[in-house]
Amino acid sequence: MTDQEIAVAQGTIKEFDGAGRSGSLLMEDRTEVAIDATSLEGAGLRTLRIGQRVKFDLSEEAGRKVARSLRIVTID
Repeated sequence: MTDQEIAVAQGTIKEFDGAGRSGSLLMEDRTEVAIDATSLEGAGLRTLRIGQRVKFDLSEEAGRKVARSLRIVTID
């Protein structure tokens, strides 16, 4: 199965492990979306903070929703 881009969306960082460079965010409809090192590298980001608002391209990869091309909306 190839990666499939679904849509541009917004959400809030739920959790983030800086050492592992992974975490998750919640979309406005409360759907949880994975964040991984590739999500950050593609956006040129090093870290994220819980509660930060982001825009992102929502992709489905291996049956799970993954954020790509993260963009910070607010910096708290």
